[in-house]
Amino acid sequence: MQQHTLAARLGRVGVWHAGLGRVTAEVAREAAAEIEGLGYGALWFGEGRATKEALTHAGLLLAATRRMVVATGIANIWGRDATAMNAAANTLAEAYPGRFVLGLGASHAPQVDQRGHVYAKPLAAMRSYLEGMDATEYDAPLPDGPPPRVLAALGPKMLELSGKRAAGAHTYFVTPEHTAQAREVLGSGPLLAPEQAVLLETDPAAARALAREHHTRFYLTLPNYVNSLRRLGFGDEDFAGGGSDRLVDAVVAWGDVEAIQRRVRQHHAAGADHVAIQPLSPPGDLGLSQLRELAPVLTAA
Repeated sequence: MQQHTLAARLGRVGVWHAGLGRVTAEVAREAAAEIEGLGYGALWFGEGRATKEALTHAGLLLAATRRMVVATGIANIWGRDATAMNAAANTLAEAYPGRFVLGLGASHAPQVDQRGHVYAKPLAAMRSYLEGMDATEYDAPLPDGPPPRVLAALGPKMLELSGKRAAGAHTYFVTPEHTAQAREVLGSGPLLAPEQAVLLETDPAAARALAREHHTRFYLTLPNYVNSLRRLGFGDEDFAGGGSDRLVDAVVAWGDVEAIQRRVRQHHAAGADHVAIQPLSPPGDLGLSQLRELAPVLTAA
């Protein structure tokens, strides 16, 4: 699938959702069907060490929907070897033509170490993994074309690899400024699909408190994200206490519908092909009410 075709399939706006990996299959299926019905072009989901396994989870969500693209955001390369990843991707792509995107990532040192692996040279590990996927045999019916792969990328070297050895990059915990820098590294061809955390809350104190509690505090414990933010000009004072107001405002779009729309447009203007919004909400709340309110504006383009 060519990059421009992939961008068209994803649409301009999709949904990134962590919560679907922590609820029952029935609840996840119902949520996925509603998200599709709201008009979002793609559904991305994460894979934590203790959440649902990414490829089987993708199969559940694909079976629950009819048209929407389902994308791993990301499948951890340390969670399965290249042969298993290639086989799973081909299985899903053949069963659901044009609807599965394989997002791959090298994850983070704390999560990789907990699996019993050594997090060293993630760029080299990803390059070797992609070579292994390309070299493996697959003796079963193939999809019409290779399943599109995108890489989780923040720094310039991984972004370069995303453009050369994959269909593009899926960026996370980023700002429109990062999107502009990523587009410059990727050039005009490869897909660029950033995640954008959103929160429909107009009170600044309440919005920032929720953002810290359910988003920034955790991600600021992971060195990859901190280093990425340092490259954007943030410093130690911004990383304390779950993030400074400046940092929270930069990575979380909060406010009314128009404020969210402006942030999504900023990513598009900076070079994003597709923006995956992540509704922030307390545990047990899948943020569907926010997605319903945002859909008429964000899915209209």
